[in-house]
Amino acid sequence: MHLTFVSLGIVLYFQNNLTFTFDPKGEDLRSRLCQGLLTVLGRQFGPRCQSTCLETLRILSRDKRVLGPVGTREGMLVLAGLARLRGGTEGGDSLQGEVQIEEKERVVVEALKCLCNVVFNSAAAQQVGADVQLARGLCARLHATRTGRHEVGLFSLRLLFLLSALRPDVRGALRRELRAVGLLTEVLECTLDVRWVGPYEAAPPDPQALPIPAEDNERAMEALKALFNLTLSDTSDEDGDHQLRLITAIMRHLLMLKTQTEDKTEEAHSHAINLLSNLPVSCLDVLIDVPVQGGQDEYSGKNMDVVQVLLDFMEKRIDKGANYKEGLTPVLSLLTEGSRYQREIRRYIKTQVLPPLKEVKVRPEIGSTVRNKLVRLMTHVDMGVKQSAAEFLFVLCKENVNNLLKYTGYGNAAGLLVARGLLAGGRGETKYSDDEDSDTEEYKSAKPFINPITGHVEEPMPNPIEEMTEEQKEYEAQELVNMFDKLSRERFMTGCIPNGTLFPI
Repeated sequence: MHLTFVSLGIVLYFQNNLTFTFDPKGEDLRSRLCQGLLTVLGRQFGPRCQSTCLETLRILSRDKRVLGPVGTREGMLVLAGLARLRGGTEGGDSLQGEVQIEEKERVVVEALKCLCNVVFNSAAAQQVGADVQLARGLCARLHATRTGRHEVGLFSLRLLFLLSALRPDVRGALRRELRAVGLLTEVLECTLDVRWVGPYEAAPPDPQALPIPAEDNERAMEALKALFNLTLSDTSDEDGDHQLRLITAIMRHLLMLKTQTEDKTEEAHSHAINLLSNLPVSCLDVLIDVPVQGGQDEYSGKNMDVVQVLLDFMEKRIDKGANYKEGLTPVLSLLTEGSRYQREIRRYIKTQVLPPLKEVKVRPEIGSTVRNKLVRLMTHVDMGVKQSAAEFLFVLCKENVNNLLKYTGYGNAAGLLVARGLLAGGRGETKYSDDEDSDTEEYKSAKPFINPITGHVEEPMPNPIEEMTEEQKEYEAQELVNMFDKLSRERFMTGCIPNGTLFPI
């Protein structure tokens, strides 16, 4: 009987390897095939047979409607055993020195892929995964095989990410009991080849070094996503300041690295920014507390290299013109909080985004500078994007309404000012340093002529009367008299009607 299911599995695998949607008419057959494959997998067969069955089950597990047999305790334990996670123990060491190592590893990888699909698509499987403590087995594996085979580590991290994303109870257990924040931090250190030269200072990457290998980058992304889930709630008490500052230092190191392609580098930086946004602002000083190349002391000796990377990332995301909610707001939020609580970061960003004004004849939202792009976002249709951009610029102006209006104009800033109750002017609640901005001579001379609503000097409107002849002026004056007379006779300009009721005018 099992040979029949294996044969069916081989046919199904080659016919549907790239299939992700299925015909509802075949649900019953696929469900029975899942049950049959689990029966075969629960018996002692060779790794080739197991791999074939698992590859077939992986394809079937893309269809959430046929996962009833797989999402049971029995089905999950079968897959966990084949993935060497059963009972919360790691059997990875037994992979070494065995005959047919690659075939046995293939079984582990395929079982992990199946578990990822099943956990993602089945709420019942998520519950069972929590009950049988899959997370404990995954942590044991990561402890034991931190430098093991790529795919085993990759899909172990992916499954950990899924469990931490879909099950709040698992997320709590990972943080409190399994100390997964520290474990994933160590995984990142190893994967990114971090070499410490100070308490929270990693050795800078060699400019001539090769980009991060693709496999290392993949594992790092999964670890970052899992860490993001684990740091979503308040992390100050459970993980300790040292652990969080260590993560901040690793994120700084990652932001200074390159991967094989520009898109992959942007993806890596995006995950690093998301994780940094979860950390307390008190950790952000780690981003700039490293020696400055060349010994410049312009910003109290702080190193602004990573801040420039963040600014470049922000501008690149603005230029994409899409998916601002997920792609842009995290970096805007990070830069805003960094500027609010780190004076040197704010001063540096201010010079890059809001340099002293010289050109005041063009509306602030028109142009290609970073300032122009951000001002345009202040009137974006998405409320979150609009608020993030406005708040960022407001903090750069030390939450001073007059300074903000100087760079944006009243019209663009009105939404923020209404939300903050600052339409009449004033300052926000945050206390900033007393250093004052100096205006350029160009701005000082043009200031009396700037329209405060639009934020620029408008060209004077031509006077239409100047080009009229005396006859035309007399004609227009007579037309105006006739219009007033008509309005008066039709009672539109009367203050009240006979019964004393007020009349709208």
